[in-house]
Amino acid sequence: MTKGFIATFVAVLGIAGLGALLSGCGDEARTLESIKAKNELIIGVFGDKPPFGYINEQGQNVGFDVYVAKRLGRELLGGDEGVNFVLVEAANRAEFLRSNKVDIMMANYTKTPERAQQVDFATPYMKVALGVVSQEGKIINVSQLAGKVLIVNKGTTADFYFTKNHPEIKLLKFEQNTETFAALKDGRGDALAHDNTLLFAWAKENPSYAVGIKKLGEDDVIAPAVKKDNKELLEWINNQMEILAKEGFFTEAYNQTLAPVFGDDIKPSDVVFE
Repeated sequence: MTKGFIATFVAVLGIAGLGALLSGCGDEARTLESIKAKNELIIGVFGDKPPFGYINEQGQNVGFDVYVAKRLGRELLGGDEGVNFVLVEAANRAEFLRSNKVDIMMANYTKTPERAQQVDFATPYMKVALGVVSQEGKIINVSQLAGKVLIVNKGTTADFYFTKNHPEIKLLKFEQNTETFAALKDGRGDALAHDNTLLFAWAKENPSYAVGIKKLGEDDVIAPAVKKDNKELLEWINNQMEILAKEGFFTEAYNQTLAPVFGDDIKPSDVVFE
């Protein structure tokens, strides 16, 4: 797991555009009937955010989000065949839904009021908050970041949070996770802000770094998203999420994908909804 986890922090997003070509760019989102008729469900996922969505050493889409996405695909299409993944970046998730490049977005999408005006979120499956990682965990308070450089991903909740609440902090922004973490290790920034669940996993693989600020702002949720007003697909996903929760599937997904990374530090109930 460790070697594969580290290996995924490579520049794999160059193939993202190929997957996007699988979908049309008409004005109307595809209906459940048309998805089933074509036996094709297109799901947006990350390719560089282990352990949630990434490409493993065999070139496969894996991770917690992907595990959940595959189950939704099997429930809709009756099998794995026809479930196609498109790699996305944080800043283009809403646009990929608006332009019908994907049917469902499962790229660790944190629900916010601003985003809910652009897309429709389904029932959440994961809990998350912002955190800050730094060398040896020296940054333990936001006040220490005044006059320093904080690294974030464009279009993420970390970007929005610090832009709105802490204009005194200089932000260094990148599109891809590979770039942000490389910049931190290269010393181009003093700290990096991201989802705390991602940072806990990354710090375990990079022991010279620690999550000094474990939680910022309010607790948030991560949920599947569909194009605005695609009520039929949204209702279907909501029904499936309820069924999967009762089944205990999200704990299963946690144990299969996140437990090997988090170890005993975090319990499934800290992360997933059941």
